[in-house]
Amino acid sequence: MKLQNVRWNWLKAMYIYSAVIASAFGLGILLAPDMMISIFKLPPQEPVMFGITGGADLSVGICCILALVLKTPLKFSPVLFFQMTYKLLWSIFVILPILFRGELQGYGWFFFLSYLTFIIGDIIAIPFAYIFSSNEAE
Repeated sequence: MKLQNVRWNWLKAMYIYSAVIASAFGLGILLAPDMMISIFKLPPQEPVMFGITGGADLSVGICCILALVLKTPLKFSPVLFFQMTYKLLWSIFVILPILFRGELQGYGWFFFLSYLTFIIGDIIAIPFAYIFSSNEAE
């Protein structure tokens, strides 16, 4: 893969965006779940599943911080691929059926639209040729 084909500014922007938003959201869920439920006006949450979401978001945020601190953006690009994939699958299999039934509530719209910003940003930023390259020396 030619490194000049990498959208470096987009890659850095998505690491920063994910580091800030995913870390904050993940920490909020893990350390103050009741506060997060109140802030986002969520219905009562099952703590184990809610905690999985918080753990996954915080993990993505930490990996994005490492990509920025260690200055190894290509090595951490699969993290953005993971983020894009899980948010896209959630949107397709959870939100779209609720939307088509006309039952999507305010908090659902908020998460759906915010996830779309991650999905679109990740699609632009991810160096897919690098991730799917068969050359391990890169």
